[in-house]
Amino acid sequence: MKRRNFIQKSSLLSMAMATGSAWSMGSEIPGQRKFRLSLNPYAIGVDINQEEMIDKALEFNFEAILPVPGQLMDMSPGKLNEFLAKKEAHQLTWDAAGLPVDFRKDKAIFEQGLKELPKAAATLRKCGVSRVSTWIMPTHDELSYLENFKQHSEWLGKAAQILGEEGLKLGFEYVGTKNLKIRSRYPFVGTMKEMLELIADIDRPNVGIQLDSFHWYTSNETTADLEKLANEQIITCDLNDATAGRSLAEQIDGERQLPGDSGLIDLKGFMQALVNIGYDGPVRAEPFNAKLNAMDNDKALAATSKAMWRTINLV
Repeated sequence: MKRRNFIQKSSLLSMAMATGSAWSMGSEIPGQRKFRLSLNPYAIGVDINQEEMIDKALEFNFEAILPVPGQLMDMSPGKLNEFLAKKEAHQLTWDAAGLPVDFRKDKAIFEQGLKELPKAAATLRKCGVSRVSTWIMPTHDELSYLENFKQHSEWLGKAAQILGEEGLKLGFEYVGTKNLKIRSRYPFVGTMKEMLELIADIDRPNVGIQLDSFHWYTSNETTADLEKLANEQIITCDLNDATAGRSLAEQIDGERQLPGDSGLIDLKGFMQALVNIGYDGPVRAEPFNAKLNAMDNDKALAATSKAMWRTINLV
């Protein structure tokens, strides 16, 4: 995907006026939240590299950035040290890195990825990253629920062991949308309760859950479900809204809204639950929204920052 065109400074000033204090004054509210607003550019259609994330995070008032294992590994030692020093100087923290192992295909592909994981894990640890996450498909064409459960427990347990040796946590996201739950022949994990059962079976201290307000909503879950979790169980968190004009069952995974755009999801309750349990990890937007993806980089970043700060300021 080609890099989006840079828009004129006058347009940015207009957006800054429109976002108001939520953008320009988006500092942490003392005593209320511990989580950090993170920039995950690829989830909003913004095509920038690891180094560019620092400047964009500062320009658009994000507090953390996505670590990209492959790009960090490709940096020369000097370039990496320079990058990390700049990140630290601006007090930016890390989001969770994506798990660089493909466990959704066959065993040979998984095992090859597992062989390469120690190097990636060591690089992440050296860079100060402490969290890794991935998502779990809620159906399978060939494996029954029990067969799939056993395979995920075994395979992801091996990945968790390698990451744990470098002090890294591994989080799993459940997918709650109904259309994906009936996509293939056999159903699989698609709710918080089921994900916690899989995590318990893996039985490693560094394994937890990746929350997503969209999947929380489409799974018919409540703030009480969130408040049963401990801070240590949550690895990272996505904030999204549902699409207006669709029932809960009609929501589509790849067609979400920026948080607060439709008001269908109780994001105030969701955010307050995170505050109540003392969650101290990253929160980021993951709307998979065609309109947002079509924007120039800076317009997409401005819209995302505005929506995220609007949501954070609910609590």
